[in-house]
Amino acid sequence: MAGEMDRVFKALADPSRRRLLDSLREENGQTLGRLCSRLDMTRQSVTQHLDVLAEANLISTVRRGRERWHYLNPVPIHELQQRWISPFEEPRLRTLDAIRRHAEEPPMKPSFVYVTYIHATPERVWEALTSADLTGDFWGHSNVSDWQPGSPWEHRRTDGSGIADGGGVVLEADPPTRLVMTFGEAGSGAGPDASTVTFLVEPHHEIVRLTVTHENLPSAEDADLVSAGWPAVMANLKSLLETGRVLPQAPWEMHAGERA
Repeated sequence: MAGEMDRVFKALADPSRRRLLDSLREENGQTLGRLCSRLDMTRQSVTQHLDVLAEANLISTVRRGRERWHYLNPVPIHELQQRWISPFEEPRLRTLDAIRRHAEEPPMKPSFVYVTYIHATPERVWEALTSADLTGDFWGHSNVSDWQPGSPWEHRRTDGSGIADGGGVVLEADPPTRLVMTFGEAGSGAGPDASTVTFLVEPHHEIVRLTVTHENLPSAEDADLVSAGWPAVMANLKSLLETGRVLPQAPWEMHAGERA
């Protein structure tokens, strides 16, 4: 933990790297060329700074075709805030933050990117993401659909009630590589304001690189919940595929404090 915090503090100490993070906060998801043009920095300098930020896990990158897109990863900042600020100043800072938010222009809808590596095949990861039984095991809800583009999907409770606490529409399905779906209330459609989740499953040597991108989140509060929820769910998925067992603590229990 200390080593991780050391890397975060080192990365944040440089004003150029803070400018890069500010740029991604304003426009999350940028190519190297876009970052260079917005900050008037050379490609070599930006690349070096991005490497430091990636080492500190402050950014995540997703390859799309020949380009690499860079996304702000709020988790280390959130952990720093929880460790050093929250116990002492949280009530007062929340009040000040609420005042600031009302005074400023509405921010762009946030996004979240999470990358994990799993010792499994792409086919096995795809099965885990789309199987009602397996999602019930590691997620606590069964994801139910025929997983065809345009079809609905539901996030159903596993208590036999058939109640869906979430769902949406399947937008893309390219097994075992790419799954895109809207993510919202049960029965919600695929309008332009719909929140969207993309699972990208890529072979990485003898393992799999799984990237989860959650875009068009309704609010910063939703982004905070997502930044705690997705890592917990993906950790449970990784444990199930690598050991045959889920984690002792369920994902919804791992971040119960965040939801509260």
